[in-house]
Amino acid sequence: MNKLNTPIFLLLFAIIGFILLGFWVTINPIPELDLQISLFVQKHHSDVMDKIMLGISLFGELPYSLLMVVLIALLFYLFKYKRESYFILSILSSGLVILGVKSIINRPRPTEFYVRLVEINRFQSFPSGHVMSYFLFFGFMIVLMRHLKSIPRLTRNIISYSSLFFIFTIPFSRIYLGAHWFSDTIGGILLGLICLCPLSYFYLKPHKRRIGDKT
Repeated sequence: MNKLNTPIFLLLFAIIGFILLGFWVTINPIPELDLQISLFVQKHHSDVMDKIMLGISLFGELPYSLLMVVLIALLFYLFKYKRESYFILSILSSGLVILGVKSIINRPRPTEFYVRLVEINRFQSFPSGHVMSYFLFFGFMIVLMRHLKSIPRLTRNIISYSSLFFIFTIPFSRIYLGAHWFSDTIGGILLGLICLCPLSYFYLKPHKRRIGDKT
């Protein structure tokens, strides 16, 4: 499969999955599966684990999420990867997407009646904004590291593996903190994929090289 066609197939898969899941959680606000997974994840907790999970979720909180995207974009720009910096900055627009979808689905957050609340959150529950933003931002970092061979291999590996760490741990963190249900995190992954696919497609799409750009 052509690397430019892959995002298209993934996008179609994610859109269909997200629509079906959104419909399901609308008619089943607190599925038994979600509750059982939350209870299992929260079964063994401690003050140290609370701090670790809060730390993992930190980059999804304002103003840290905004600062992270802007600073990383600035670094790419300073190192002459101007085109990449513009694409990274465009990730900020995903905030409007997540708020719009949350208001449409309007699923309530988990409450202390059902789960242990380590973190109190605003806005609706579905999908998880943290999971969506991590999947989009760190996923795009992996795409960049696979594409930009001019960056030292060690640097690319460190960024790629660090990004994978946050992508895989953020769903667990949100459930552990009592901020989201399991299905919220799956919705966040799917919506993140819906945003990541066109971003990656247009970035990887052949373009005319401009003077002064490294890519």
